Amino acid sequence: MKRQERRGISMSSGALDGIKVVDFGQMVSAPFCAKLFSDYGADVIKVELPAGDAARRTGPFPQDIPHLEKSGLFFVNNSNKRGITCDVATAAGKKLFLRLLEWADVLIENNLPRQMLDWGLDWDTLSSVNENLVVISITPFGQTGPYSGWNAYDLNAYHLSGASSRYCGRPGEPPLEHGTFSADYFGAVSAASWGLAAVYGRELAGGGQQLDVSCAEAIAAAFVGGQNIGGYAQDGRFDSRTGVGMPQGAPATILPCKDGHVWMLALEVGQWQGLKKVMGNPDWADIELFDDMLSRAQNADLIYPFIEEWTMQHDKMEIMEKCQQAGCPITAVFTVAEAAEQPHLAARDYFVDIEHPELGRVKNLGAPFKLPASPGGPLSAAPLLGQHNAEVYGEILGLSDDDITELKSDAII
Repeated sequence: MKRQERRGISMSSGALDGIKVVDFGQMVSAPFCAKLFSDYGADVIKVELPAGDAARRTGPFPQDIPHLEKSGLFFVNNSNKRGITCDVATAAGKKLFLRLLEWADVLIENNLPRQMLDWGLDWDTLSSVNENLVVISITPFGQTGPYSGWNAYDLNAYHLSGASSRYCGRPGEPPLEHGTFSADYFGAVSAASWGLAAVYGRELAGGGQQLDVSCAEAIAAAFVGGQNIGGYAQDGRFDSRTGVGMPQGAPATILPCKDGHVWMLALEVGQWQGLKKVMGNPDWADIELFDDMLSRAQNADLIYPFIEEWTMQHDKMEIMEKCQQAGCPITAVFTVAEAAEQPHLAARDYFVDIEHPELGRVKNLGAPFKLPASPGGPLSAAPLLGQHNAEVYGEILGLSDDDITELKSDAII
């Protein structure tokens, strides 16, 4: 396989080798979208305002001591990128930024539309600089509509979609928030997929275009879609949150065991028979009433205590392995620490060790998608603030050392 040298690192040619990306985002959605490009071979330059990406101040930090170069959130979302600083609010900084976009194929950003307009970096301006530029704009509510200008974050987008009403919480009780940055990460993956479509479709489209990604709409389509949207459109009916478990089938819930919890799922006839076998074919499970998953769900308050009595006698790994062998898709519920040491993920090279000048040797997440002919994943750590200013401004824009020194003294970079 062809090898190349990039940023001083010998690496296989990635699937996106040759694509040039500018990451002008903060926190999660745009940086993670750009990371998907960089981890598969694209040359990604992260542009930060002189104060740095807000993720640098968000953490988590080692020993909970804030440090601009030690944020775990920044570290994991910015691998394989070169990093520069540029104050686009100044005329000189904006000029530098637009010159960099002449070089780029893709700009990924997650700023509010009015902020980009205030900076003079609206779509009309960007497309006039580079007619083949694909701009991937990821925001909570999109580029248009009455909410497009609102200040909002991941959870705003998540709850606006109706997803929390559908999934998070117990029936009759208030909805709960979802996992951290779920809307941002899902919006980022959606943006990367269709951003690539826009890049490879430039000939058909007659040049670049702006991809408008609303994280709320991405969540609504995938998390709340399907039968909920279709059912409401047809007869005004939709599902609501059910707490833990499923109302239409059982067992389908989380139960405690000897060393934690297991996700119990045995709905189909073969799965139920497999679970019965692993449990030792107890007499209570042979009641004809329990042969049907709906009947089991209607009598869940009867069968769950029996199953829990059995699970509490066994470890979660033992339960998972024996049930899987019996054709029953039951899994252990891992803690984050357990998942990090999970042999299955290690065997798939999902974790990699990265050297960082401030953090030392740190475990990072590997490539989330497997491409055997051009494997991806992080090879270099997230950049220090402004680490590649001289390299990028010198090599790509042709600035002299004196020019770069002057820009730095003027606080432009």
